[in-house]
Parts: sequence; C-alpha cells; structure tokens
Amino acid sequence: MSRVSIPALDAAPEASKPILDAVHKQLGVVPNLFRLIGSSPAALAGFTSFQGALSKTLDVKTRERIALAVAQVNGCDYCLSAHTYLGINLAKISPEEIALNRKGESGDMKANAAVSFAAKVARERGHVGDGDIAVVRNAGFTDAQIVEIVALVAENSFTNYLNEVAKTDIDFPVVHAAEAA
Repeated sequence: MSRVSIPALDAAPEASKPILDAVHKQLGVVPNLFRLIGSSPAALAGFTSFQGALSKTLDVKTRERIALAVAQVNGCDYCLSAHTYLGINLAKISPEEIALNRKGESGDMKANAAVSFAAKVARERGHVGDGDIAVVRNAGFTDAQIVEIVALVAENSFTNYLNEVAKTDIDFPVVHAAEAA
C-alpha cells in the first residue's frame, strides 16, 4: 500500500485533471505514478512538460534502455516494472536486451555507450570523468545528445525517488530490482 495517497482521477486537483485526461487519452489508462504526481498540479505540469520534451530526443529504444538502467541503479521496482513493460510492448526490446540494460549495458554498440554512461551518471551522481565523455562522443553522440542523456537520467531519477518515497502500488507486471538482472 502506498505511503503517500494516490488520488482517484475524480478526486485529483482540478488543475491536474486536464493533464491526467491527456495521459489517459495517450495511454488508455492513468498509471499510479501520474495520479501520484498529479496530487501536485505544479509537479505534474513540470514533469509532463519535461517528459514531453525529452520524448523528442534520441530514439524510444535508447530512452527505455536508459530508464531501465537508471531504475536498476536506484532500486525502483515501480519504474523497473513500468519500463520493462514499455520496453517490451512499446519499444520492442527483447527480454535479453532488457536484462543487459538493467546491468547498464546493451547488445547494440552505440546504445551500450549511452546506457553505460547513463548508469554511471546515476550511480556517481554526475561525477564522471573525461574518459566517460569521450566514450559517448566516440560512439557518435553529440554534445546536445550527452545533455539529453543526463536529462533522461534526471527525469527517471525523479520518478524513481518519488516512487521509493511513496512506495507506489505497482500497476504493471511486477519486476524487482533485487532480482538478478
């Protein structure tokens, strides 16, 4: 049971309802995470704006791979569950690739650079070396894309932290960070 109340759609603050309605229209459901964030209209507006902007960066597979790596680093079962589901069903990532992503790796050479960098940024709280930047650049990522990778780490860290604080009820097929990736 969640430690922070997750309002039902009809009990959400009025300012959150249009955004939650848009999430419902896009996904067909409103995941518990969005209803939780929606308890603060300001947080929901900021999050969905940031998420919307970042959805135009990189490609969906790379974004989901990064989300999986960061969720594993942060030990967030909710986000691992959600992004495993999205990785398989939306991004069409194989279960074997998802297992690699959770380890901060990828079977794709270019994606491996992004995922391992994202995992290191999350693990080291941004304290990476010149060599780490060089690896990402050498894989073909621009400086703008390096900024986007860090932004994706921040976006996912926010949801990881919030879900861990709240112990959000998982509304996806459950995956546990403690289980070997």
